[in-house]
Amino acid sequence: MYFQEILILSLIILVIATFIDLILGELPKKIHPVVFIGKIIDLFLKYLIEFKNKISGFFLTLLVSIFILFFFSVILWISSYNIILFVIVSSILLSSTFSINMLLSSANSIKDDLDNDIESARKSMSYLVSRNTLELDEPLIISATIETLSENITDSVISPIFYYILATILFILAITIDNIFNLNFFNFFSNNLTINIIFFAVLVSIFYRIINTLDAMVGYKNQKYFYIGYFPAKLDDILNYLPARFGGILVVLAAFLYKKNNFNYKNSYEIMLRDARNCPSPNSGFTMAAVAGALDISLIKKGVYKIGNSDNILKKEDISNAVKLSNLTIILSILLLILIFTLFILIL
Repeated sequence: MYFQEILILSLIILVIATFIDLILGELPKKIHPVVFIGKIIDLFLKYLIEFKNKISGFFLTLLVSIFILFFFSVILWISSYNIILFVIVSSILLSSTFSINMLLSSANSIKDDLDNDIESARKSMSYLVSRNTLELDEPLIISATIETLSENITDSVISPIFYYILATILFILAITIDNIFNLNFFNFFSNNLTINIIFFAVLVSIFYRIINTLDAMVGYKNQKYFYIGYFPAKLDDILNYLPARFGGILVVLAAFLYKKNNFNYKNSYEIMLRDARNCPSPNSGFTMAAVAGALDISLIKKGVYKIGNSDNILKKEDISNAVKLSNLTIILSILLLILIFTLFILIL
């Protein structure tokens, strides 16, 4: 039927999007979709933050989502009149929802800064974390770098790709059910069924990025954002629930594949099970704990959590090892998600 065509075009777009991110990195700020999302959030935030009620967060999420998804729907709809243009536009938009290049390069940059002077590392670190970095010593900077890197394996890579593929699978299932029961619900798609499915899958991935950006901007339990940040933070927790646990398991698998490099996959699994819930977030601890266990280190955020067993002082080489482990985890996540998607199509 259409399924092989959907599979091929979906994977082509995902592969192109991945290469865009790996080779070109982030889009310029003036045209970056996530920067645009942030500006729209700020636009609605300044009005809705005045309402000291958790419902304000719901309306912030609703209004931002409607505005952003409509805007990008128009762009995708215009591009859909030419298949090559549609593939290019879809790939660029999808690439903006994840950030492999920046995630890995940011960690390497902190290590380079530490090789020069600690003040540069503190300044660079301040752009990546919300904690005060002015008095962090070298081990705590290394810890914060590895925490940020490992946590964002889920947020910056696995989740947006997971939801792109999941959305495609769900639409295909809906079409299958539609055909079995002769509901004719999808007749309005006419001959553009494949394009429309990918159209909506890209929008689902963008929706995930909207929620994640909202959480990053307002999802704090302080006086200013407590009410308006509640709903987007909870929704972000829900959306990251499965990808975070999937990511944690993949870190363990990556450690197993790297076991000749003294990565401890057994400890990675044990620490993940034991310490993943030490973090205030119900999700971020899974990849963080798995990485800490694999590298036999402790990750510490003073007054908040400690993850891992080792009392060894963290070294700059630990950042390099974390990057290596994260890189393989990301590769495995993309390959396994593609494999699951392919097997699903073949079974149908």
